[in-house]
Amino acid sequence: MLILRMFLVAVVLLLVLSVGMYVFTRDPRYYKFAWQVVRFSVLLFAVFGLLFVLERYVLVGWRVLL
Repeated sequence: MLILRMFLVAVVLLLVLSVGMYVFTRDPRYYKFAWQVVRFSVLLFAVFGLLFVLERYVLVGWRVLL
């Protein structure tokens, strides 16, 4: 969980910096980078969430059946 929190802090900092740079420079590559960071972080959190659900419910339920 500590790693996920550190990743979330890094993502928020990257988003704030890249959107701030977009506002100041009007260079669209900063906005594009922010969008890529959002997509990657959502994908990564979805994978970790799926693994958490799998570990929490499926594997524990499988152990009960054995």
